[in-house]
Amino acid sequence: MNSEQIANRITDLSQKKAVKIAGFMFLFAFIAPTLNWALVLSKLNVSGNALATANNIVANEFVFRMGITIELFMSVGLIILGMSLYVILKPINKNFAMLALLLKLVEATLMAVTVLLPYIALQVLNENSQTAVFTQEQLLLPIGLIFNSHTAITSVPMVFLGLDMMIFSYLFLKSKYIPRILAGFGILSFALILIQSLMFMLAPEYATKPINQIIFWAPSGLFEIIIGIWLLVKGISAETA
Repeated sequence: MNSEQIANRITDLSQKKAVKIAGFMFLFAFIAPTLNWALVLSKLNVSGNALATANNIVANEFVFRMGITIELFMSVGLIILGMSLYVILKPINKNFAMLALLLKLVEATLMAVTVLLPYIALQVLNENSQTAVFTQEQLLLPIGLIFNSHTAITSVPMVFLGLDMMIFSYLFLKSKYIPRILAGFGILSFALILIQSLMFMLAPEYATKPINQIIFWAPSGLFEIIIGIWLLVKGISAETA
């Protein structure tokens, strides 16, 4: 076996490993935040009442800390997903794959920042309990406001999610590694995420309507489940049509 064959074999093995990792991380990226919100963080949120939310957080501080810790791990998961997709798709177009990876890193960084904001506010509150520089209510309100604005705040990293996954999905479409209809569905799904994220910035009164939340978010969740299972079970094939 010559050096070129060895290099090709190493690349092939690393790509196959990356496929399994990407499949798992797609499922993790959907399941972890869904369960975290449904079972943990939603129990603290009181819509339209930031002070009540803040009181819930203080009364259930461990639950809150557990929730944001899970969110922090999700940011790490985004980096792992981006790196695995880069390994899979760089043979198709290395520059596009690198651009998508860089956007994914920005997304993960911004998601980590959104986790740190309420955490820092809680730490300030705990420190203030010893120094009494501010009143309790003065520090409780910012925590509740930040937490209740979680969806709006995360619309910023979601812009990068829409962009990076549209590029990765486009590369899947070009590669024929997965069915073209699935790759096309990925492009559409994350285009909707991009539109929804921009709506939160430009017209939040429309973005927050429940029907719009379903229309713009449900397709990407379905895509993540399907492609995650596909990559774990079927893998990739250049002959896939």
